[in-house]
Amino acid sequence: MSNTPISSDKAPEPVGLYPHARKVGNLLFLSGVGPRKRGAKEIPGVTLDENKKIISYSIEEQCHSVFQNVRYILEAAGSKWENLVDVTVFLTNIKDDFATYNKIYAEYFKDNQPCRTTVEITALPTPIAIELKCIATVE
Repeated sequence: MSNTPISSDKAPEPVGLYPHARKVGNLLFLSGVGPRKRGAKEIPGVTLDENKKIISYSIEEQCHSVFQNVRYILEAAGSKWENLVDVTVFLTNIKDDFATYNKIYAEYFKDNQPCRTTVEITALPTPIAIELKCIATVE
């Protein structure tokens, strides 16, 4: 069975030593995907102070950006959005952000409805409010 690392030249650079995804057989396991943009220091929808602490953020902008980054990785692996079978979502502020995130999620996943788990965590490695961990098939 194959075990191939996948990298996308469109998705943001990983913040550690890991690939964007790994293909094992016909399954694709994505590493955590956030809303950052490739080659950019700014994070979509995030305003930071001089100490790199979050002053304000837009969960809407971050949702759209993270979903686009997932698409980039799927495409680099020869998969597609419709092949997502499981999505784990990490939010840093579920109380304030869940309703908006859930509405945007429903727009993106109206035709494909993968299994989903949404959890609140206290922080992510970069100053972002959302990260996705996904599993997809590759045909």
